[in-house]
Amino acid sequence: MRLCSIASGSSGNCIYVGSDDTHVLVDAGISGKRIEQGLNSLELTGKDIDGILITHEHSDHISGLGIMAKRYQIPIYTTGGTADAISRMKTMKNLNMELIHEIREDEPFQIKDLTIHPFTIPHDAAQPVGYRLECGSQSVGIATDLGKYNDYIVDNLQNLDALLLEANHDIRMLQVGKYPYYLKQRILGDRGHLSNENAGRLLCRLLHDNLKAVFLGHLSKENNYEALAYETVCSEVTLGDNPYRSCDFKIQVAKRDCISEVVTI
Repeated sequence: MRLCSIASGSSGNCIYVGSDDTHVLVDAGISGKRIEQGLNSLELTGKDIDGILITHEHSDHISGLGIMAKRYQIPIYTTGGTADAISRMKTMKNLNMELIHEIREDEPFQIKDLTIHPFTIPHDAAQPVGYRLECGSQSVGIATDLGKYNDYIVDNLQNLDALLLEANHDIRMLQVGKYPYYLKQRILGDRGHLSNENAGRLLCRLLHDNLKAVFLGHLSKENNYEALAYETVCSEVTLGDNPYRSCDFKIQVAKRDCISEVVTI
């Protein structure tokens, strides 16, 4: 399997996951041009994509969906609630809804040799999900837009080979920043976004000897920066109640404006 972030941040998200025979995107929240450029750097094109998995309907996860689906007639996989929300968006009025395949939380499905496990996430969207993708004994997880984490989410992310995990904001930056009060409360709430500290604490519960790579993703442009997210998560791991140190793992930040390195499992 391969995992690569084409873009990750509050301004747009698009993740590539694939095997030798199967290629999928998780979200398409950047322009079609940028998605194509990212795929080209992986020696792929939109014609190679077997499906687009949508986590939820917010624009930073679907803004490029219409153009990619229309151009290549790519199947779209998402929950019924998300599909309904997308169908009512003016920006998605030209999307061919016949391309959408409805999925359900906790019901695995196949795209060729990939097995995909959708799981519920706490976020202020219609019916949002995260994804665990498996090919044989290999597995990767995508978990962003989490207001909080719980035992259910931890269970869905156990024993992964690679993980892309949200580290959205620094709590102090958010609290003293320019956002209006209601927006600060939304982000800090149980259906908002995961702070750097909570990302580190969640990661502590997921560490195991064979975890090969961790990407920190969905960073806020206004309330975080790469070095702070990285150092905070690493501190939580090293100082946390676990037998590991952050240097035991390859932890890196997925950037908003350029493709990450490719993790090959």
